Amino acid sequence: MSETFSFFERITRTAKNIGEPVVSEGESIHPFDERNIHSDIAGVSIKLFDDGHYAQATFEAFKYIDNQVKAISGIEDTGFSLMMNAFNETGPKIKLTDLKTMSDKDEQKGFRYVFAGTMSGIRNPRGHDNRIDPIDMCLDHLSVASVLFRALEARKAP
Repeated sequence: MSETFSFFERITRTAKNIGEPVVSEGESIHPFDERNIHSDIAGVSIKLFDDGHYAQATFEAFKYIDNQVKAISGIEDTGFSLMMNAFNETGPKIKLTDLKTMSDKDEQKGFRYVFAGTMSGIRNPRGHDNRIDPIDMCLDHLSVASVLFRALEARKAP
């Protein structure tokens, strides 16, 4: 890429995100590292994020979680209903806890609603509408996605 074009591209990207926090080229820490974004979530969203496509980066992260839950649970559904069925505390396809104590059951139930809620409240609007998210909102969403993915990784069964 020519130096002039590269300079123009930096100016254009900066102008697009006026008023947003900027990661300078000299910094060695990526915002994903600062937020401890899970490597699998980063794998599907970092290029979009780095290119300034924050809403799409968020959408891809939650689509990835949806697909992982579908693959692990064996349920042929998607979104809210997939999460409600997969994490059902009375007969879950995916057990996040041992489900022996009331606390275990409450945690399973809570995560069930968090997984389902993020599909309706975060993923779906970005899949159905043209959204322009600010950088901080995207990083917050990717942090939530990372928490959910880590809970999925730490599951008790299957």
